Amino acid sequence: MKPVNPGVRLTYDDYVHFPDDGQRHELIDGEHYVTPTPIRKHQAICANLLGMIWNHLRERPVGRVFTAPFDVILSTFDVVEPDLLFLTNERLSEIATSPWVKGPPSLVVEIGSPSTRKRDATIKRRLYERVGVDEYWIVDPELDSVDVYRLIDGRYKRTAQLTLEDGDVLTTPLLPGLALPLSTIFED
Repeated sequence: MKPVNPGVRLTYDDYVHFPDDGQRHELIDGEHYVTPTPIRKHQAICANLLGMIWNHLRERPVGRVFTAPFDVILSTFDVVEPDLLFLTNERLSEIATSPWVKGPPSLVVEIGSPSTRKRDATIKRRLYERVGVDEYWIVDPELDSVDVYRLIDGRYKRTAQLTLEDGDVLTTPLLPGLALPLSTIFED
């Protein structure tokens, strides 16, 4: 989906005046993006991930998990609403100083759709890399796959390409002991 007003660089002060219309409004490098509400499969994947991570955190409280809509203010010109985000306890104490998150989460998960796939893989990936999000997962509901990017020496490296077809299991050093079978992530 293209920016609403290409060429106009908006700020967080503009963002707070966007309509509360049930759609997801984001600013990336000052450009306003609007995304329609997600489809059922998207929501099922988000709920599955949230449930598994939340249950894991009940046993091992190493941080907090949140879902959209939830503002993540990365700069004056960058405000996003990731589908899911995780903050380690250390990061939580550093950047959750307001009702929103002001700074880079430890982990961001974006669940793609036809209208967001390209933005998630390019524009958002570059943004999350630039601001220092430690890990970024791009979930593709059409391909039943997950691409994992980890920040290594200030740059994202794709450390895993996982698929349901291969029976893969997603893990992350941010959540020790957590194993997320793709069969459960994509369960409808």
